[in-house]
Amino acid sequence: MSDRVVVVTGGTRGIGAAIAERFRDEGDIVLAVGRADCDVTDEQAVAEFFAGVLKDHRWIDVLVNNAGISASAPTHRTTLDDWRHQWEVNATGAFLCTRAVLPGMRGEDSGRIVTVASTAGLTGFPYTAAYGASKHAAIGLMRSVAAEVAGTGVTCNAVCPTFVRTDMTDQSVARIAEKTGRTAEEAEDSLADASALGRLLEPDEVAHAVAFLAAPESAAINGHALVLDGGGSTA
Repeated sequence: MSDRVVVVTGGTRGIGAAIAERFRDEGDIVLAVGRADCDVTDEQAVAEFFAGVLKDHRWIDVLVNNAGISASAPTHRTTLDDWRHQWEVNATGAFLCTRAVLPGMRGEDSGRIVTVASTAGLTGFPYTAAYGASKHAAIGLMRSVAAEVAGTGVTCNAVCPTFVRTDMTDQSVARIAEKTGRTAEEAEDSLADASALGRLLEPDEVAHAVAFLAAPESAAINGHALVLDGGGSTA
């Protein structure tokens, strides 16, 4: 499993940083991509970034589509700018990066694509129309690509965590506390209660799931959305 080339978008903080560290611990060559390195919503920037990677490495063994953003609002108060921005990062970004690595993976008949989606991509939650729609789209993309690569050495899967202890979740907690008058602890508890797990996930737990799907031994797993919420969401 050593010496694989792994690209992790949104890999400099939160879940992405934990994923990058997990692959480094396995002896892989990891390119943790932040926005300063590549804007995943920009077609030309994505093409140039991956072309640069392939100048330095034989091919890309693993792509982790982790770059993502979220915002919450009732649907009737969701602006078109908010809708487009979340869609561009969460869905279009995954598409552009996946499209960039597929020819090389298909050529080598080997590769793993894992998208970090969300339980919001499998079911509906209030005040998350833009986020939920974009994550549903990311999972739909994953399943379509999985169908295309079925029977090859390439697999495409997703992980769907509930709320994870990250800066993004801290922002959600702050918004809830501000709007409801709850304490930060009470606001966090409300998010934890949204899943059967009854607590926030830790980034390392998501990293473990991603590493599992990317492992050589997971070659028979393709087109799946692995739910990380303690049970309850529909896969």
